[in-house]
Order: sequence, then C-alpha cells, then structure tokens
Amino acid sequence: MKNYIKLACLLSVTILAFTACSSKKSDKGLESKKQELEKLKSDADILSQKIKALEEEITSLDSSALSTGALKLVAVEELQVKNFTHYIDLQARIDAEDISYIAPRGMGGLVKSLLIKKGDFIKKGQLVATLDDGVIKQNVKAAEQNLEVLNVQLEFARNIYQRQRNLWNEGIGTEVQLLQAKNNVETLEKNLLSAQEQVKVAEEQLKTTKVYSDVEGIADEVNVRVGETFTGIGALGAQIKIVNTSKLKVVADVPENYLSKVKVGVPVVVNLPDLNKEIKSTIKIAGRSINPNTRAFTAEASIPYDASILPNQVANLKIQDYVNNNAITIPVNVVQTDEKGKYVFIAENKNGKIIASKKMITVGELYGTYIEVKTGLTAGQKVITEGFQDLYDGQIVDIK
Repeated sequence: MKNYIKLACLLSVTILAFTACSSKKSDKGLESKKQELEKLKSDADILSQKIKALEEEITSLDSSALSTGALKLVAVEELQVKNFTHYIDLQARIDAEDISYIAPRGMGGLVKSLLIKKGDFIKKGQLVATLDDGVIKQNVKAAEQNLEVLNVQLEFARNIYQRQRNLWNEGIGTEVQLLQAKNNVETLEKNLLSAQEQVKVAEEQLKTTKVYSDVEGIADEVNVRVGETFTGIGALGAQIKIVNTSKLKVVADVPENYLSKVKVGVPVVVNLPDLNKEIKSTIKIAGRSINPNTRAFTAEASIPYDASILPNQVANLKIQDYVNNNAITIPVNVVQTDEKGKYVFIAENKNGKIIASKKMITVGELYGTYIEVKTGLTAGQKVITEGFQDLYDGQIVDIK
C-alpha cells in the first residue's frame, strides 16, 4: 500500500513539472515572437528611411531628369475649401397625397351603366356608375302605397272619432266607444309616422344604386364592367381608383440602420431620371416602425405639382445625413495606401523644380467620386490627379 502511495505522489510531481515546463516554453515562444515582430518593424522603418534618402539622392544626381522629355507628365487639381455633403441614396417612387377608392353607399350590386373610363378626369360629385335598382324601386312603390292606405284609414278614423265625440257631448253612446275611437286615431297616427320613415328608407336605398365620386382627380383604375357586381373591392383590388395629382410625394423604404439619421425636416433631393429633373424638399414623414420582412421603414417628402410627374413614377431619393461647409475634398481614385496608411502626391515647387511630394492623410466621408480629407492637406496645394502611379517621394515631374 505504501508503494502505491509513493507511486501516485511521484506521478503527480512529474505531471506538475511537465506542465510548468510546457508553460515556460509557451511563454518563451510568445516573447520570442514579440521580439521578432519589433525587430521587423524596426528594420522596416530603417528601410523606409534608406529608400527615401536614395530617392532624394537620385533626384538630385539624375541630370537626365532635368530634360523635359525625361520628366513624368502629371495633371494636378488645386485644393479649395468647399461645401461637402453626404447623402443616403435610395430608390423611391412617386405617389399621390390624395388617393380615393370609390365604393357604393350600400351593399353594392350589378352594374347597369358605367359612365367613366380609365384616364378620365373626374369631378367631385360626378355620377360614375348606376347599379341595378329594380327590386329597390318595387320596395319604394310598396312603401308609398302602404303610406296612402294609412292616410285613408287615418282620415276615416278621425271622422269616426269626431262623430263619436259629438254624440258623447249630446249624451249619446258610451265612454268606451269614445275611447276606442280615440285609440284608433292615435294608433293609425303612429303607424303613419312609421310608414313615412319606411318610405324615406326605401328612397335612400334607391339612391345607393347611383355611385358618385366624392373627390376630384384622374380615374387611375376602372376594374369593373357592365353586368359585373360592384362592391368597391374586386378580385384585382380596388374597382375604381381616383388619384388627385395636385399633391404629390416621394416615398422610399429606408434600411433600419439609418433610423437615427432620417428624421422629419432633414433636407432631401429628389431626382427624376426619366424627366431629367431634380427637386429639393425635406422629409415630411419618417416611419417609427420597422417592416419585419424588409427590415426598413418608410420615409416621405412632398413635391410640388408638375403635370409631367405621375404616380408610381421611378425616382431617386438622396437624403442628407452629413454636411461640412469647410471641407477639403479630393478625387477618391488618387488615394493610395501603404503600411503606414493612406497618402496622396502633391506637386510642390522646390528650388525651381516641381517635385512630387508624398503626403499622409486621414479621410472622412465618401460620396460620389470625391472623398473628404480630414488632415494632411490644406487649401492651395496641388494634388496630382493623373500620372500619380509609380511616383516616388521627391521625383521631379512636369505639369500638363
């Protein structure tokens, strides 16, 4: 038993020693790699300095470069302080502020006549269709006849009541007879009022067979024909759609990651490529709920009336999300990158020679073909926009 215990202790010590050795080896390996990385960085800096020094020596010693034919031709752009605006570019569509879907006042019915067609201008209150009214006309006629019958009965009952009251005043007849005559008159008067209301209801139902437009605009959709049932909504959607184009808007679905930037009042530019038109406006409505299917919310901006602009027309919506009124911008294609970061070449006059000078820069927003330069360049400098490929710092150049 003692031998087993000694063996177990020996194994434990061996495992601990092995683990400690492995840990030390791991630490030494990591430290070695760190030292190697630092040495490579130091070597890279030394090489960069040597390359720069050699380039400067070559420039000063290369007398052939002084010949115009040997100089590298470049194009430059003088930097200026400008207004720089960044936009969110979105596909959008034109819509009308006022869109109405015509529906019958009642339950609808078969179309007897259709008085409009797609594309017609519709006035407010204009009759657009009539529905089958045969049954309702019979109901009106029956209600009127019932009203006439009740009028005759009431006149007769009133005559009886008057006679009975005269007899009662002369002491002839009974009080019960008088009360019955009076009750008949009152009952018929109530029935007459009810019949009058029934006539009104029947006449109102008859009016529902005539379909009027409550708005003014263009008949954008007419999806019903004579003989078909008109209820307002059919298998294809709205059966009669009236669009008022006097008030238009542009509508776009904005990705949810722009929720904090797109707000009411933000300036926008509406571009209509088919018409070659550009309209400035502001966000009027910015939705506060995200569509779970598209992961986007709706943004709307009003635009002025234009006869050439139609609903459902394609538009490009540019929503302003950043502006700098004192920005330095350069063409994005001139920006190059090395191990130290981004840089450009500028043309400088040194000792009567025009040389390419490498400038490290930090950039900001990018829009279109221009990028904002935060640091590294100033107004008045001339950035090389053509021929900058394969240039080295200090190389003599010739400007086109």
